[in-house]
Amino acid sequence: MPEEYSSKRERFVKKATDRTNHVLKALKVLGNCANKNIYDYNKEEIEKIFSAIEKKVIETEAKFNSGSSEGEFKL
Repeated sequence: MPEEYSSKRERFVKKATDRTNHVLKALKVLGNCANKNIYDYNKEEIEKIFSAIEKKVIETEAKFNSGSSEGEFKL
């Protein structure tokens, strides 16, 4: 395996791990809002939250599957 590939791979693993852990921590914190003794919310609000999260997950996964970068110009 070329050294450059190894270095790029290592950078990806580190960044992806750090950023994934950050997202998971944010979701855990969001889960703290589920306490009905402290917060008042309805089903529609919860659906809106998780719909937005799901949409962003799908968009992000598509970036990985398409192999192109956001903002890249193609004719």
